Amino acid sequence: MLMLKDGVMTSQLRGAWSRFRSCSAIASRPFSSSSEALASSSDGLVLRSRSTDVFVNLALEDWIDANVELTQRSILLLWRNQPAVVIGRHQNPWSECDVTAMRNAGIPLARRRSGGGTVYHDLGNLNLTFFASKKLYDRQRNMKVVTDALRRLDPQLNVKATERFDIFMNGNLKISGSASRLSRKSSYHHCTLLHSADRSVLSALLRPSCPGIHSNATPSVQSHTTNLTDHAPSLEWEELLDALHQQYNKEFGFSAASTLVDPCDITAFPGIDALSSELRGWAWTFGKTPKFTVETSLELSEPESPSTRCSARLHVDIKSGLIERCVLDVPVSWLPDWIGREMSSVMVGERFCRNGLAVVLSTLLRCEYSDVQRKRLLGLSDAVLSAMG
Repeated sequence: MLMLKDGVMTSQLRGAWSRFRSCSAIASRPFSSSSEALASSSDGLVLRSRSTDVFVNLALEDWIDANVELTQRSILLLWRNQPAVVIGRHQNPWSECDVTAMRNAGIPLARRRSGGGTVYHDLGNLNLTFFASKKLYDRQRNMKVVTDALRRLDPQLNVKATERFDIFMNGNLKISGSASRLSRKSSYHHCTLLHSADRSVLSALLRPSCPGIHSNATPSVQSHTTNLTDHAPSLEWEELLDALHQQYNKEFGFSAASTLVDPCDITAFPGIDALSSELRGWAWTFGKTPKFTVETSLELSEPESPSTRCSARLHVDIKSGLIERCVLDVPVSWLPDWIGREMSSVMVGERFCRNGLAVVLSTLLRCEYSDVQRKRLLGLSDAVLSAMG
């Protein structure tokens, strides 16, 4: 039976297990609830998430990893998301993606708990998560499930897994990237699979938010990508899902049915709402960014004579997503030193966030300056905010 860690089952899972024991045919038919699926006696489970919310699906990964005794059970989770950008645990979002463009487009940013690089998700991208005990952790076999399933669908597809556990088509076009997380006894390894994703959006969003970033955060490795449908135009979603399901069973010797689960069902997944809330929060998404520095030049123009220009320098140290130190080097012929120091001072302690800093900097304009100073300060504020993406 599937046990929660520490040998404790929720009442929902315990009830589902009782129903399983009284019904010998349950393993060969669709399950009626998420909890019933999790109480299945099969050594392997293939789950398909009903949700397309990136935070809910990432929370489902965390819930399974934290609550299911994976030393006794292996699970393959299949899931898709509405458009979203997902960064690795140790990455810098401002280096990896255009945060402002994403905000304007209404595309969320999520930080997962595994390492690896940044990926774009939409409904044309399939995510696969392989859960197993740490002892049975084997990314090479997991990648073999995917490549063998694709060859089974179309023997002409030239797909191959790399030493980095990515999958390339025709040797140079990436269709899958992967990352993993190891716990004391359990593991999960997840990968993307580009079926029919909008790659134009991918290229528009996966670029730095601002210039001059210096960081030790894990950078993404850029690759040319392609969709499966570019090479197998008739490949349908259900065909792909079915092939992966069957190949998973074949590779690991399971006989698991494919089961729909609803991660929003808090009776089956108690506490998952708190996990998804944490993943949505600024403190996790941006606050977990490794310390970094932004150092860049600012081009300033005379308000009354735009052709008259000068340059300033901006140096900002950011720790936990907050501005720890700020230095503005502005020509004294443009603004007195004390005004630049005031501007730097009000930014310290604030989030490295364009919208929030716009509010903070606007308070400076309420102070008493000459008309020329006020106009130049407004131009300097605009230049600082533009440098932040």
